[in-house]
Amino acid sequence: MQAELTIDLGAIRANWRALHRGAETGAVVKADAYGLGLAPVARALAEDGARSFFVAQVEEGVALREVLGPGPEIYVFSGLMAAGDAGFYRDNDLIPCLNSIEQVSDFASHLAEHTFALQLDTGMNRLGLEAADLAHLPTLGEPRLILSHLACADTPEHPQNATQLAAFHEMAPAGRRSLAATGGTLMGANYAFDLTRPGIGLYGGLPFAAAQPVVKLSLPVIQVRDVAVGESVGYGADWIAQRPSRIATLSAGYADGLFRALGAGLTLWSGDTPCPAVGRLSMDLITVDVTDLADAPATLDLLGPHQGIDAVAAAAGTIGYEVLTALGARYARRYVG
Repeated sequence: MQAELTIDLGAIRANWRALHRGAETGAVVKADAYGLGLAPVARALAEDGARSFFVAQVEEGVALREVLGPGPEIYVFSGLMAAGDAGFYRDNDLIPCLNSIEQVSDFASHLAEHTFALQLDTGMNRLGLEAADLAHLPTLGEPRLILSHLACADTPEHPQNATQLAAFHEMAPAGRRSLAATGGTLMGANYAFDLTRPGIGLYGGLPFAAAQPVVKLSLPVIQVRDVAVGESVGYGADWIAQRPSRIATLSAGYADGLFRALGAGLTLWSGDTPCPAVGRLSMDLITVDVTDLADAPATLDLLGPHQGIDAVAAAAGTIGYEVLTALGARYARRYVG
């Protein structure tokens, strides 16, 4: 029996609609739609009206075009990384986000008549053309989109947000523009411009605190055993029973994308009842104290209505993005909504 990952496409649609704030609302579906399945997620969003999609790599764009067919715009954040990629862009009607003078020059040489976007560095120092580069670009037509990315949108009061906003206005005074991902979208109309690009908020993660939960992860119980006071559980004998205990062993572990750092900070749920993990999380197994349950459970929930991706992330000292994208291939995936 496999662990079951349930993905609520209706919740993803609802989150996309909730993030519509006046500008066109796109959708970031890179990394296999944040680990939840590119094809079903992209189809659901397209059916709900999304017309602009964003991926990280040209290969993702090729896969997405096969899913969506002609029509929707597909932007590739990494741009034209090699001349050999030109055919992928041309044959699949993908839009490169050009990040450097070198990429712009390669585009002018190999894809001059093709649609393109310009990505600007407004202060994150990660990807994009700097202000000094703009006067030295080869002559091109009008970009389909001019975009940048906020470094501190998860902290709305951070002064760098206003600094980057001012830089974006100065570097891109006109044209079809996009600055806001999920965090920027929540910061209001000044950051929305013509197109917003929500990602993590679609999938139920912070900073979109009002997002509907998207994933439920139910882990099957292999065995339940009695453990006497003073007995240990798991590697290193780290956990010692302080009372007569019932310990359930679950079929999942760090091979399934559940971080070893979770350890005893993890809680699982049987309906409305919390059950603490005990001992070390191992490659394929988690041990959980189910002493307070009336009956031995068949499954326990790691993700669900009582505990979302950000709560699990906090227990592991990471972020919800990493929890989602780490979800492993051994789960039986079920799509609802």
